[in-house]
Amino acid sequence: MNEEKKHIVISTENLNIGYRHKKLDKIVLSDINLSLEKGELVCVLGKNGIGKSTLLRTLSKVQKPISGHINLEGKRLSTYKEYELSKKLSLVLTERLPESQLTVYELIALGRQPHTNWLDTLTSNDTKKINLAISQTEISHLKDKRFYELSDGQLQRVLIARALAQDTEVIILDEPTAHLDMHQTLNIFALLKKLVLETKKTIIISSHEINLALKMTDKIILLKENEVQFGTTEKLIKSNAFDNLFPNNLLIFNKTLQQFVINKS
Repeated sequence: MNEEKKHIVISTENLNIGYRHKKLDKIVLSDINLSLEKGELVCVLGKNGIGKSTLLRTLSKVQKPISGHINLEGKRLSTYKEYELSKKLSLVLTERLPESQLTVYELIALGRQPHTNWLDTLTSNDTKKINLAISQTEISHLKDKRFYELSDGQLQRVLIARALAQDTEVIILDEPTAHLDMHQTLNIFALLKKLVLETKKTIIISSHEINLALKMTDKIILLKENEVQFGTTEKLIKSNAFDNLFPNNLLIFNKTLQQFVINKS
């Protein structure tokens, strides 16, 4: 019996990413070949400065690749117009929101902008999508608050709700747990896992929470100095991908526990 055909949402072909410095291309990571499926929680892991944010910005067309190609739903990412892309992919960055008096509901409603008319009038369907996003992220009790009154954990849920209201196939989040304590970090990971199961959207995040990511995500994109490795936690463990990930051997990977531990030797 043939394996059921996979629904590939994002794929890359010999992708080189980086930035321009003094009119020269600085390659951060090269030869990236990935195929991300519908309905997966995917985490980008790697040490500081390795290129996690650069990869996410490139996958979301915020910055151009040095070379190679990215395909979104079978179409070259470079050919998407901005309004087309905003209906396919939503992005949550780590930048602080500009000062305003917006309520939580109004902030989430901004996610509907790609779908509203030129007057930005919300239809009954828009309202339905907004209310569904609020329900899915369990923040109904916050909807009338000003967004600046929220804790970091609450605000992150609101930003996830805004992305859900945008109703795209792909949601990309850059360091969604960067300013959260351990309890809130676990809650956000659990929320994202639940949303993937409920909505069948593909959610891609970057994180420093390696042990948590190994336990709770479907696939890992592991960024290393000279290569990018991709697969399930089990596949990467079998290939020894986590060995020598950090310098000085202060942290080592324990295959039995399937997590990083402090090296006491």
